[in-house]
Amino acid sequence: MPSIDSFRKQAKLLQRWHQARDYSVGAKVRILKRFADLSDVEILDMDLPLTMAQEIIAVEAGFSDWSSLKENIEKVSVPEAMAQGEPLFRGVVPILMVRDVSASAAFFETKLGFICDFLHGEPPFYGAVSRGNVCLHLRHVGAPNFAALAARETSLILASIEVTNVKALHAEFAARQVEFAQHLTRHPWGGIDFHIRDPDGNVISFVQYLEPARSQV
Repeated sequence: MPSIDSFRKQAKLLQRWHQARDYSVGAKVRILKRFADLSDVEILDMDLPLTMAQEIIAVEAGFSDWSSLKENIEKVSVPEAMAQGEPLFRGVVPILMVRDVSASAAFFETKLGFICDFLHGEPPFYGAVSRGNVCLHLRHVGAPNFAALAARETSLILASIEVTNVKALHAEFAARQVEFAQHLTRHPWGGIDFHIRDPDGNVISFVQYLEPARSQV
């Protein structure tokens, strides 16, 4: 069962995120109705005292204010489904570091045929795009941390996506004038792949696994 101290730590952590100008704080602050119309930038520019952070944490936990949370702490419990059974790995989502989340999402939509699942923040600092069963997340940074290294290194891949009919996909991207970091290549380990480079320098591999003796590029 959570203790009041654990909620106090959450409130102090929220304050630290605000001081670090983490845009994810905006969504948390807007949970208070009086701040519902503020943008992320406006929220980061205002003060966030501990009492307000505690109020936000209390409302997130389902209470009207911090006092109500303290009075009813014994009613707060970890969901049963989270407390039982062995951990089950359900999947992994690569996160690409980009300078402009909206522009990056537009690139994936117009050039790579993805759809934009969501953009979060005002302006967006986080988002997700998907195609088929594959999802990529996009995270805003001032300067993409792998871009310079990717330009110097061979095959520095930030995400690898398994596909069917990789040749048709390569042709689709070529028709859309996507920048290739590597064109179709057949490998001795039994696969054909190609790499594209996004506007931030991130390299993404699209690969089809084959028997080594079968298809040739």
